[in-house]
Amino acid sequence: MADRYLYVVRHGEAEPDGNGLTALGRRQAELLGERLRDVPLTAVHHGPLPRARQTAARAVAARTATVPVHESEAAGDYVPHLPERSELPPQSADLFLRFIAGTTEEERERGPGLARSALDLFTGPVAGDTDRHELLVTHNFLAAWLVRDAMCAPDWRWLGLNLCNAALTVIRYAPDRPAGVLTLNDMAHLPAELRWTGFPPELRAPGI
Repeated sequence: MADRYLYVVRHGEAEPDGNGLTALGRRQAELLGERLRDVPLTAVHHGPLPRARQTAARAVAARTATVPVHESEAAGDYVPHLPERSELPPQSADLFLRFIAGTTEEERERGPGLARSALDLFTGPVAGDTDRHELLVTHNFLAAWLVRDAMCAPDWRWLGLNLCNAALTVIRYAPDRPAGVLTLNDMAHLPAELRWTGFPPELRAPGI
């Protein structure tokens, strides 16, 4: 078995209707591509929505070598787990339950299955003796779900994790040890004016 390095990215800033990217989001995706230019990617995965598809396309556009690009429902935008009140810390249960209260019956039925598929498809070490590097362009909920899983945190803990647009999270899956989060929400490739989009303003540390 060999290591898998999963480069998890939330799509660039989206238009108000949630579909395509804004001009700022397109630039974020291009800078992400420059950041990843020397990474020996073996595959790129993205969700089916335009904002994820466009981010993936711009992120790999400058590469000289062809990288297989795959669209996957499991990489899409969905609620991965809907906790019961008993799973949640008492002091934050009301907040989180209000947050997920608007989910539809279809979302409640569909999301957990897709979340399990995402773990099967995108996590864990790989067969063979060659390390694999994969880019996953997705949405905040799935990115948080994958970080939660890598940290062996309870299922509900995807709630409250926030990723900025085009920020980079890298998870290493090795055969002989637990998954390791090598970098989280890394925005070093983005200038100040392109950082923190998609992140709740009240959660941004002052002066950063």
